[in-house]
Amino acid sequence: MNGGGITGGGGLRGELDRLAATVAGEVVAWRHRLHRHPELSNRERATADLVAGHLRSLRLAEVRTGIAGHGVVGVLRGGRPGERTIALRADMDALPVPDRCGTDFASREVDEDYPGGPFPVSHACGHDCHTAMLMGAATVLAGVREQLSGTVLFVFQPAEEGPPVEEPGGAREMVARGAFDDPVPTMAFGMHVTPYPKGFVGYRLGNQYGASCLVRIVVNGEQVHGSTPWQGIDPMPAAGAVLTGIGQLYRRIDAFHPVTVTIGHVEDVGRFNIIGERVTLWGTIRCAVAGDLEKVRQQLATLAGHTARAYGCTAAVEYLQDVPPVHHTRQWIEAALPALRRVVGEERVVQTSATLAYDDVSELVNRFGGLYVMLGVQDAELDEDGRPVPTPGGRGLVPNHHPRFYADDDTLVTGVRLHAHVAHDHLAGQPPVD
Repeated sequence: MNGGGITGGGGLRGELDRLAATVAGEVVAWRHRLHRHPELSNRERATADLVAGHLRSLRLAEVRTGIAGHGVVGVLRGGRPGERTIALRADMDALPVPDRCGTDFASREVDEDYPGGPFPVSHACGHDCHTAMLMGAATVLAGVREQLSGTVLFVFQPAEEGPPVEEPGGAREMVARGAFDDPVPTMAFGMHVTPYPKGFVGYRLGNQYGASCLVRIVVNGEQVHGSTPWQGIDPMPAAGAVLTGIGQLYRRIDAFHPVTVTIGHVEDVGRFNIIGERVTLWGTIRCAVAGDLEKVRQQLATLAGHTARAYGCTAAVEYLQDVPPVHHTRQWIEAALPALRRVVGEERVVQTSATLAYDDVSELVNRFGGLYVMLGVQDAELDEDGRPVPTPGGRGLVPNHHPRFYADDDTLVTGVRLHAHVAHDHLAGQPPVD
């Protein structure tokens, strides 16, 4: 059985399913095109052009472009009166990761000019799926616009993975630029493809995703020839000691509050026979409990500063690109569950465990209310403890951000239907949410 799930029955809901089936082939084609030509955060020019061109072909009330960089918002006004507005959101950016997914539409793109690059570029997090599914949902909902009450915002967001540190971007910037001022959403909804059984929908009460921030630690020494380290101050041992100390920061946080501090990139200016002037550590803090973020920041700053001084160096610590957790209330979960179960079947809508992944859709869900769920797209099944395990003979479980990350094309139509059914129910006031 593929990830398409079950149908929603007759009437308008049945028409949503019929239109979703009709557009399924286009959604797959869009996804392949986007996957073959990925673009990094704040560089999503061609992606935005594709999206905007499609939205214009649907003759929406408005298609707004160039929001917070390359953000696109399509405005669909229903033919019936209604005060509700739902924002359906998809992110568009790719990652600086080589593509080893093994398909004939794998990316061979390299961004030669991106800060810190050149980088190979791929959709190793599935944002190509998100964009294609929302383009399909726009087609479906535009096809029944005269039967809808209220307004749908199709939100295509740049820079979810985080823009270059010297540039603004992402969901918060879209909010600041007025993308949601008129009309103001009464609900935000979206989904993220994930290594979970195909066609399963996962949700969590409370924090679906964790709080996070980007970390930059600059350790400064004194440059000197590699043959005479005593004539300068080598920042490399100090940076290594900071890395070692980070591994013990968890002991300063409640053991029942998950937290990670990950240094993903070490940057040195110099060459093999030069002891450089500085070493920069780039990383991220993730906390399941938002209140722990500030505690970890304080402890990391203390660790870096004291450790650097012990080696005769200095350290400057900056925290950038704060992202709050995606928080789900019971009220919003209960409001959306009927639509989720109608699309995939009750047995395929499951509660998930906590994750320290982040998503800046939190800027919308936390502000306007709503839900951000996980959509399974891989060859997996759930074990007796509800954990995903590989299906025998399948392609295995491959995490997001891995070069071999993959998503099943047959499941994309499920995402289209989820967008359409959740939007229908919210606009129809079923059930009401204050």
